[in-house]
Amino acid sequence: MRIVSFRRAGRASFGLLRNDEIVDVGRRLGGAFAGLHDLLRRAGGAETLTILTAHEQARADVALAEIELDKPLNDWGKCFCVGVNYPERNEEYRDNSAAPSYPSLFFRFPESFVAHGEPLIRPPESPELDYEGEIVMVIGKAGRRIAPERWGEHVFGWTLGDEGTIRDWVRHGKFNVTPGKNWAGSGAIGPWIIPFAEAGAGPFEIVTRVNGEERQRDSTARMIFSFARIVEYVSTFCTLQPGDIIFTGTPAGAGARMNPPVYLAPGDNVEVECAQIGRLRNPVRDE
Repeated sequence: MRIVSFRRAGRASFGLLRNDEIVDVGRRLGGAFAGLHDLLRRAGGAETLTILTAHEQARADVALAEIELDKPLNDWGKCFCVGVNYPERNEEYRDNSAAPSYPSLFFRFPESFVAHGEPLIRPPESPELDYEGEIVMVIGKAGRRIAPERWGEHVFGWTLGDEGTIRDWVRHGKFNVTPGKNWAGSGAIGPWIIPFAEAGAGPFEIVTRVNGEERQRDSTARMIFSFARIVEYVSTFCTLQPGDIIFTGTPAGAGARMNPPVYLAPGDNVEVECAQIGRLRNPVRDE
């Protein structure tokens, strides 16, 4: 089941992508929800999946060619990102540091991401736009102090992310990650959500390509902090809510770590792929 948000003739909706056709669940629900994010928040993950599943065999409403895919969620309460979560990624910093004891976390805003197919935006203030392919968790059930053995009960599904970064802007201060991670349109998310019940708990192999050249490849089985540990840690200090999302970290191989560094430029194309989830593709252009 591929759960999508989309726009048709300026109208936003959500539904199911089946082959090259869309079942417009949002319209079938009478427009009662502002989007998939609204349905998740109000109904929770289990009820949302029940509602969507009930339309799986429905007659398609519109062809894929007639719509534009949107971000799977157009809004969320919280977006956590885990930094330096693969062994070689920690080694890339060349600071002789041991593997971290706790996840490194930062936040991103909804406007910092574009949808599948939309351009990543390089701002005039910096040429250092970089890619970071990641597996993304979508939370479906609220929870606080979630036990690691129960983490899967709180995940609605999976999507993909390019956690695009303006590298020089993460170095403006000693701990100043937020500015470099939140430029409008610098990252991407999508193209759809695959339910946890379908894709399972992993492990997932993730691959990032730039202009067809493989730059990143690794398995979530090798993450320093597992999905279970991430959910446990984050939910210790705050309540995870339906519709919250968590970027789980990027493998080694980002452009900033090449010698010399190779950043994204207008005309480039970035792909993030996972066999169980799909493929997220975005061109690059200047603002």
